[in-house]
Amino acid sequence: MGCCHSALPGDNWEKDPRQGLSRPMTPSNGRDGAAAEGGGAAIFSEFSLADLRAATNCFSSESIVSESGEKAPNVVYKGRLQNRRWIAVKKFTKTAWPDPKQFAEEAKGVGKFRHKRLANLIGYCCDGDERLLVAEFMPNDTLTKHLFHWENQTLEWAMRLRVALYIAEALDYCSGEGRPLYHDLNAYRVLFDEVGDPRLSCFGLMKNSRDGKSYSTNLAYTPPEYLKTGRVTPESVVFSFGTVLLDLLSGKHIPPSHALDMIRGKNIDMLMDSHLEGIFNLGEATVVFDLASRCLQYEPRERPNTKDIVATLAPLQSKVEVLSHVMLGIPKQEEAPPTPQHPVSPMVDACSRMDLTAIHQILVTAHYKDDEGTNELSFQEWTQQMRDMLEARKRGDFAFRDKDFKTAIDCYSQFIDVGTMVSPTVYARRSLCYVMCDQADAALRDAMQAQCVYPDWSTAFYMQAVALSKLDMHKDAADMLNEASTLEEKRQKGARS
Repeated sequence: MGCCHSALPGDNWEKDPRQGLSRPMTPSNGRDGAAAEGGGAAIFSEFSLADLRAATNCFSSESIVSESGEKAPNVVYKGRLQNRRWIAVKKFTKTAWPDPKQFAEEAKGVGKFRHKRLANLIGYCCDGDERLLVAEFMPNDTLTKHLFHWENQTLEWAMRLRVALYIAEALDYCSGEGRPLYHDLNAYRVLFDEVGDPRLSCFGLMKNSRDGKSYSTNLAYTPPEYLKTGRVTPESVVFSFGTVLLDLLSGKHIPPSHALDMIRGKNIDMLMDSHLEGIFNLGEATVVFDLASRCLQYEPRERPNTKDIVATLAPLQSKVEVLSHVMLGIPKQEEAPPTPQHPVSPMVDACSRMDLTAIHQILVTAHYKDDEGTNELSFQEWTQQMRDMLEARKRGDFAFRDKDFKTAIDCYSQFIDVGTMVSPTVYARRSLCYVMCDQADAALRDAMQAQCVYPDWSTAFYMQAVALSKLDMHKDAADMLNEASTLEEKRQKGARS
């Protein structure tokens, strides 16, 4: 294969020590990798160099993404895999990441994150001297293009508020997941997806490379503490977010030091973008103006945290019913994910319609037939604790059957927490319970854990599709549904042959 990381038995999932869950990492098989083959952005894969060369036309200059903000040799390319999925490929030099293992581990760490406000990382390649990251491709340019170099229309005020909130939500998600550091946050890092929604590039979540700078060489935009220590902190990220707020207010790059003079003088009229022609809410602009001032405080401890920023921006949102691509004045470019070409099973049909009642009935009927072979217990393990654990599962099954989902969660959690047995069915059932209780994040974690226990189990993928749909990650949900349907069809063919 030629890649620097070889998957060993039992090494197919990366453990998240904070949450105790794993995510699948499928090694490249000489094609697009498992995630690319099924189109599922929720699976993180190791890609082969040959595939990425083919996808980017041998990394031709025509494939370089304009307005990427990246300086050579760290260039971003647009590519298309054999399954027709568009990707963004960031190419590093070996000197940027001399240790291939460190690069692979860092990429897999970033690859654990999935959020609708991120342009998510879906894979990497580490072959010889090559170091490459693979992310979802965002087809509608960067904030830099829409804010500073627009051709048709200036970015309207409501869209600027949406950008500010969505990027703050992305940062808050990463912070909540234990990854608060984001490198070189600026308008280039804000990308627009196929429906015009702003997303934060995942590339900034990678730790600083050896031959690169975390921050721009424009010192006016660099957090003051970074100039002293050379280290990025969560407070540094908030400072950088403040510079993005300045960009959104002014429509141009203003050095924070100069902007702070205007902020201290309450000179909001001079700061506001003249291209808005006065079409903005002064009260909303004042709130953003004050928030930028707080983010750009010299002392890091005086800056707000990401939760405070989200709480400040959320109430300002207007035109919430207007879709982003309409506000941007661009055509909607949503690309329909591949659909199954095989007969639709009851589970596919139920998940496609988000018919939770039908999904519940299918799981009740299936009982534990798919758990066979997942546990081999010795005689010594049949202790009182074991009997208590099985009794908890039994109570959970009764509650699940009777649609008492909160009780089922409690009972199944007792079973899982003991840890003597692992049951993909219990994880799948608890996942649906969490969906029924409006806890989609927990539902997704359980569905992913079910996949870790039983990697080729279609039900685990179906439940991930349901949870992703509840999280409004509809494209990822559709991709995951296709993956589940493919696995189910393979299993049925195997049973018939």
